[in-house]
Order: sequence, then structure tokens, then C-alpha cells
Amino acid sequence: STHRACGQEQARSKKAVSRPGQECLLIKISITSAAARTFITHLHRQTQAWSICTSTMAMAGKGSCPLITIQPSRGLIDEKFQITVKNLLPGQAVTLHSLTQSEDSDFWEAFGHYVSDGKGTVKVAEDVSLGGSYDGLEPMGLLWSMKPAPGSRPGLRFRKKDVNTPLVMRIYVYKGHMRDGFNAESALACAVTERSYMAPGVRRTEISQDGVLGTLFVPPGPGPFPAVLDMWGGGGGLVEYRSALLASHGFVSLALEYFSSRTMGNASEKNPLTGNEYFEAAFIILKEHPQVASERVALLGLSFGTSVALGMAVYSSVIQPSCVVCISGSHVQPVKESISGVFAEFGKNVHKTRYDENNYVIWRDLLLPIPTDPNKKVDLGRIKCPLLLI
Repeated sequence: STHRACGQEQARSKKAVSRPGQECLLIKISITSAAARTFITHLHRQTQAWSICTSTMAMAGKGSCPLITIQPSRGLIDEKFQITVKNLLPGQAVTLHSLTQSEDSDFWEAFGHYVSDGKGTVKVAEDVSLGGSYDGLEPMGLLWSMKPAPGSRPGLRFRKKDVNTPLVMRIYVYKGHMRDGFNAESALACAVTERSYMAPGVRRTEISQDGVLGTLFVPPGPGPFPAVLDMWGGGGGLVEYRSALLASHGFVSLALEYFSSRTMGNASEKNPLTGNEYFEAAFIILKEHPQVASERVALLGLSFGTSVALGMAVYSSVIQPSCVVCISGSHVQPVKESISGVFAEFGKNVHKTRYDENNYVIWRDLLLPIPTDPNKKVDLGRIKCPLLLI
């Protein structure tokens, strides 16, 4: 986009009209309708910032407005960045506020309270936050502490759907220490950063082979690379952003779709996609890929994916992982059941579900007490590779 004072542009465009003494902008832009609302909100805030810049300069006795920079302005979602605010008053209290809009049009935000140093500078990597959605020395606090903005619909989860597009995050600087009402205030400065899940050169390929469905991500270069079979939880569907990020760091990763209408089929017909064969076929596809080091293939499971990963590592004669990583899961499961049978067994204890003061679900009681029957829990002593439980 380009912007000029209307008086300068009128000579070149008949569309630019301004009244005497009135300042305005001519904006030449080409944006999608989906981005229009976000752009207009950002433009409105920037216009407010311009209107208070003169007074801030006068107070500071400087010839420049407050300035915020983000370095690097583009990078991976897990790559650290440096946020610096300059041209403030010495010892000035400010709030840094981050804001992003999800692909479902929900807004997420975080904020931290800072005080500038004797030179009127705030460096997030070196200065402590005195409060907000995080406190202390947290260089990435404006990203990891994001929560749904006040008034958002309940039950939201921060999850990137399209890994081909970056997460766009705006960081604003406000005068004083604020906790809410950011939309109603004028920002001193703003900067934009883009954080990606897929690095340049990573190849994304949709997989439909031997009955297996998923998405394969391959790092740039000839390989061979270590590989990861990436399995999410009982929510089902296909989640790609973790695999995309793994490939960005040098791992071939297969995001496996396994708890969906396309893969489960009709369990009463004993569809093989509900049994161990499905995961074994996925492991073989990954292991036999020409750019994969076949002896370095790992299993990664989250929540119910942990049950799958542990069961496969112990009882499958086909899957011999180099290591297993399990996040927020358990070894408690009927070991002779298919995936649908294991999930049905969990459902028998749904009455044990609890909720905390924030109405968040607590499911740990569904698996307690730990059974004594060896057929109802994975024998972890039989795992022959490194195991990481998170």
C-alpha cells in the first residue's frame, strides 16, 4: 500500500477529495475481503497513533515518534525474535500488546507491562515484565501467553490450520500499564511480524497410499533425514502444523489422519483402518521413503496418540521405532483391542470427568486407579528404545 497527504495526491488523481484545512489519506490497496476488517482496524489504530505523536515528541523533547521494531520480522513460530521500543520518555510506563486473528476470525492477545530505561528504551529480551498476561524476563511472552480476547466465544484452541500461510501478529505500544480496553485507546506505535510453521524449501505432499491418509513434510535437501510419525489425539481429523515445524528443523514428518470419518469406516465391519495395520502401514510408508534414514524413525503421540504410540512400540512386530515421545497421555488401555475398542473402553468411565474453576475438563480420573490386570495396561518394560514422557 502507499499513502500520501491528499493535497499532494489530488494533482494526480481526481478521486482524491479533501476539504480546506482537513487532513486525510489516499490509500491504494489490494486486499482480500477476509483481510479487510483486520486492515481497517490496524489503519484506524495507526491513524490514532499519528495524531498523538506530536504531543509525545514535544514531551520527550525529541524529533521522532516512539518506534517499535521486531527482529527478525519474519521467521518460524518457534524462532526467537527481539522486540525493542525506542524514543520513549525515560522511566515511562508502557504496555506492549500483541494481537492476532485466527483463521476462524477469533482474536487472540497477550500483553506485558514495562518501564523504559534512562534512554527511553524498552528491550523485551532484557527487561522484565511487571505484570500482564505474563511477568518476569520472558522474551517470547507476547507470543506464548496469548489467550482469546475478552468477549470471545468459549472453547477456543490456538491451532493453525493452513501451514502454507504465516501467523500475522501485531504488537502495539500503549502509554501506561493497561489490562483491557485496548481498542478504545490510541497506540503510541505498532509493528507487524509474520511467524511461519513451514520453512522455505519444505515440501508438503498429501498422502493416500495403502489405505493410509495424511500429509508428508520433507525438509529441503537430499537427505537422508530422521523421520517422525506424528499422531494427534481423540479429537480426530488431520493436524499438520507440528509436522510442518518438524520438517522445518530437519525431520521428515508424516501427520497421520486416523480418527476421522475417512479412516474409521464402520467398526462393525472390522474395518482394518481401526486396527494396528493402519499404523503399521503408515510406519512402513515413512520408513521406505527414499529420503528417510530407515533406522531413525520415531513415534510421536499426543493425548490418545500416546496410547497408540506406546501400544505400537511394545506389541507391533512391524513397528520398531528409534525412539518414542509421548505428550499428555497414559499407558492404561486394553492391549488386545483395536483403536476403536480402546476408545470405547475409555468411554465407559466418562462419568468420572471433572471440571476446574475455569470449566476446563479434567480427564485423568478416567484412567484411575491404575489397573492391576496386565491386559489393561501397556507393559512399558518391553520398550527397547529411548522413551520421553511429557
